[in-house]
Amino acid sequence: MTDEKNSGSDKLWGGRFAEGTASSVEAFTASIHYDSRLYKYDIAGSRAHATMLSNQGILSKDELKAIIDGLTSIEKDIEAGTFEFKRELEDIHMNIEKALVDRVGPAGAKLHSARSRNDQIALDFKMYLRDQCDILADLLNTIRRAFVLLARKYLGDVMPGYTHLQRAQPVQIAHHMLAYYEMFGRDRERILDCRKRLNLSPLGCAAMAGTGLPIDREQVAEALGFDGVTANSMDTSGDRDFAIEFCSCATMIQLHLSRLSEELVLWSSSEFSFVDISDKFCTGSSIMPQKKNPDIPELIRGKSGRVVGSLMSLITLVKGLPLTYNRDLQEDKEPVFDTVDTVTASVAIMAELLENLQFRTKTMAEATKTGFITATDLADYLVLQDVPFREAHGIVGRAVAYCLDKGCELYDLSVEELKQFSAVIEKDVFEVLSVEGSVNSRISTGGTGLVRVEEAVQNAEKQMGI
Repeated sequence: MTDEKNSGSDKLWGGRFAEGTASSVEAFTASIHYDSRLYKYDIAGSRAHATMLSNQGILSKDELKAIIDGLTSIEKDIEAGTFEFKRELEDIHMNIEKALVDRVGPAGAKLHSARSRNDQIALDFKMYLRDQCDILADLLNTIRRAFVLLARKYLGDVMPGYTHLQRAQPVQIAHHMLAYYEMFGRDRERILDCRKRLNLSPLGCAAMAGTGLPIDREQVAEALGFDGVTANSMDTSGDRDFAIEFCSCATMIQLHLSRLSEELVLWSSSEFSFVDISDKFCTGSSIMPQKKNPDIPELIRGKSGRVVGSLMSLITLVKGLPLTYNRDLQEDKEPVFDTVDTVTASVAIMAELLENLQFRTKTMAEATKTGFITATDLADYLVLQDVPFREAHGIVGRAVAYCLDKGCELYDLSVEELKQFSAVIEKDVFEVLSVEGSVNSRISTGGTGLVRVEEAVQNAEKQMGI
């Protein structure tokens, strides 16, 4: 049986209701158990809003002081852990407003003039995500710095580059590390671009049509560090594009972490043995005493699923909503909060792992000696002898087939053996068939040649202030 309050509603919004809210409804609709993390943004927004109302003559100076003092005391209590959040008050806004009214009386009841919970939550949410964008941007620079330091440390050391997870061409370890530097650089640009778009104040749009009270939206926006105000009250009330965009950017970050994690898992296996992940970032087996498991990369790779899922949740949430605000939008907070927690933690611990990562350079160099990894260089050599590339491709393919039958590599063949595939081949061919020659020949912009990678490392160090 449903437990109901039989007297009139005692909610702050309950004037037109004859009956109290069912306790089951209170439990089902409450969001305070997760949106309480927005308290400091809610209080900051209320301070700015109250100040503006006072400047506009809607609040007296004494009322403003009472409200500011009350909000300050509430904030101190929340931070001290002594504030009681009440489920029956539904959300962070109503919990703070009720406490304010209880502490300062009628002045507190005037605070909600010219605003709605619709624009209030949009304000809180935007301010929260603005901070998270800044935090992520800093963390992304931390992980990028780790890649630059690894690139400098292993500059000149070689490893196989892969396509289709098959050995393709030799590259510098530094070149591989700087690939991730670029990748996370794009992530940082995206998150900062997202910040620019969300940094418009929604406060003053009220429920969905604006307000007839003489407010100054721009004053509030400036006080809270926004670049301006939103242009359309209806769009503002139901807009969650900023949350979807943030989660989209965060998902890209997590996907890039997942790709890196996959390589670290592979490289730390006995089959590759390319890297040594510090014991501090691994665990053992409860039954197999010899095991050293790369749990951190595996967990980061696994957590990408929940981040992608949160993005899909938000997209699905808004896909069929009419303008303007709908209660469905209450469901936007948890996936965003989980995304923030997951991605920031993943970036931070991966950066720490990278700072302790060791490459097994001898093993990696040895791996470049098999798999016909300089075959493309032989084709390029033939092109420089005026052989059409498609013809050169076929020549090298037949030479590789010959080596497979013979059980050797291209560099094991004599000049005479190579000449049976093309008469233009001379002794200088061995300069390009060596791994060192192959790597250093890649001098095109963005290539893995030593000169180019040295330039790239220097540029990255300059960007990072190293």
